[in-house]
Parts: sequence; C-alpha cells; structure tokens
Amino acid sequence: MVIYVYIRALSGLNIPQEHEESGLLVYFAQQLDSSITWRDLEWLQSLSPLPLVLKGILRGDDATRAVECGAKAIVLSNHGGRQLDGAIASLDALCEIVEAVDSRLEVLLDGGIRRGIDILKALALGARAVLLGRPVLWGLAADGEAGVAHVISLLKDEFDVAIALSGCAKLQDINSSLVFKS
Repeated sequence: MVIYVYIRALSGLNIPQEHEESGLLVYFAQQLDSSITWRDLEWLQSLSPLPLVLKGILRGDDATRAVECGAKAIVLSNHGGRQLDGAIASLDALCEIVEAVDSRLEVLLDGGIRRGIDILKALALGARAVLLGRPVLWGLAADGEAGVAHVISLLKDEFDVAIALSGCAKLQDINSSLVFKS
C-alpha cells in the first residue's frame, strides 16, 4: 500500500526538532532547490520512458508549460492548502486548466474530495479522475486497511447515487451542465 510505504519512508528520516517549529516543515524546506526550472522537466523526461505526471499545478499558464515540457498528465493540487496559506482550491482552478490544456494531457484533481458528489463535480468540470488523500487517511486511522476499504466503498456508493440523481446513465454522460458556476 502506497500510504504505508510513504509513512515508513518518513519514519526512517532524521527529522530535526526545532524550537517552536514543525520539524517536518524544516525538513521539507531543506529539500527545496530554487535552481530547478521547467527545462529540468525535459531532462527528467529524457531519463525514462515512463509518462511525466506533474503535481501542484493550479494555473492555466503552468498547465500549458507542462504540455510544452512533455507531461502526459497533471495533478491539480494545493497540497492540502498547507504549502501556501490562502491558495486557490483545486476545484476552483479546474475550469481554467482544462481550457488551457485543451485535451493535450490528462487532468487529475487532488484535494477537496470528501463525498461522492465531489467526484461528480470534478468530472463534470473536466477532470479525468480524482485522487484521495484525507478520507483515506481518516479510514486508515480509524480501522486500518478495513477503514480505507470502507471509505472507498462509501465514496463509490455516494458517487453512484449522485450519478443516478443527476440523470446520467453512464460516466460519458457527465458534463459541465450538471454544475452551476456563479
């Protein structure tokens, strides 16, 4: 399980304890390299035949750059709002990004998915799929693997009901007419 591997990887790190600071924040800040540019993505892509997927895209111009650098998919994510206080919600950035990439790559949405209706909204606004973070961790904390399975089952059932109530017979029927945008 990916979550388990990630948690195990973090547990082996020597995370500094800073007075009145998050040791994890200090550790991650030390990992940042301001010399990295978009051109480095082209180099990274040249090292592997695997598709390049970029996470953390929240603007149309960045999405366009991702296409130009050869990305096959992007993940709209504000990293749970923890990296930049007041960052735009992933769902609020979705329409601009879908328009900017114009089907040239897959658009995945990470963040804010708590109910089946949230999945329906994301797909209706152009996301190809959604990623789950907090709900899965809540399930894991509550009941381990069984808790995760239960959370996923609940989301699937809620999504099925949302599709039925919206009048869609199949996934391909989901479109932007299902979402009111103010």
